[in-house]
Amino acid sequence: MSGGAAPLVVSTAWLAEKGGAGGAVRVLDGSWHLPTAARDPAAEFVEAHIPGTAFFDIDAICDPDDPLPHMLPPAALFARAVSALGVGNESHVVVYDTVGLYSAARVWWMFRVFGHERVSVLAGGLPRWQAEGRPLESGEPVIAPGSFTAPARDEALVRSFEQVRAAVDDDSAQIVDARARARFTGEDPGPRPDLPRGHIPGSRSVPFDAVLDADAAALADAGAVRRAFAGAGVDPARPVIATCGSGITACTLALALAAVGAERVAVYDGSWTDWGSRAGAPVETGAPV
Repeated sequence: MSGGAAPLVVSTAWLAEKGGAGGAVRVLDGSWHLPTAARDPAAEFVEAHIPGTAFFDIDAICDPDDPLPHMLPPAALFARAVSALGVGNESHVVVYDTVGLYSAARVWWMFRVFGHERVSVLAGGLPRWQAEGRPLESGEPVIAPGSFTAPARDEALVRSFEQVRAAVDDDSAQIVDARARARFTGEDPGPRPDLPRGHIPGSRSVPFDAVLDADAAALADAGAVRRAFAGAGVDPARPVIATCGSGITACTLALALAAVGAERVAVYDGSWTDWGSRAGAPVETGAPV
């Protein structure tokens, strides 16, 4: 663990007080969008970002040798990349995105995989910061590099296809799918129409926005989060593997479960993009039994 734990979530007021250049808090914009959204998060970052922020490119800080999108990078690559963003082992990293809470949890999870617990998600993200009339910057920031070292990744937080397939067979973990309900049931082909429709057999549907507040910009309160999982038959006290389309919104479920006490939730990094591309991998459609 690097530097001790930090709150899972911090408020915009907290960041306005604690943030700023030269301090111990390092702010990262972890925005990412589906290709169908036709948005360029790097260009949007240059146009407007919270002062002192660096852009964490999820599609670049990844395993260059894996054909799947934005899979976890080797530890050394991650360490080099975040050092270049000004992060050190003692930094308190705060991550936001331009939707509210969509992809920021992916960056939160990545830091935890590489042993850094001093990482928080900004409640409400950039939309809340802007709505409150707080200052913004534009342009490419000048970043003083940090010094970050990463241990081998924490395998307790990551699951492969083989491990998920084993969990399907032996029911050793609850598999929880963050995709939209229509993608889970197979009614909607999703953004990758070359993949089969449906879900991993035995998995449960908890769309990621079911654990968000009314503005879909931050986590809902703990009671609402518990109800969302209980309504899908998910027990946070038992092992959970979170999955989604390509490992992004699954991390929102991991964040939500951590907020109600399940701090060691694993994420299936390849998620449906991996599962659906595997010849012979079983697929179910319709609502869960």
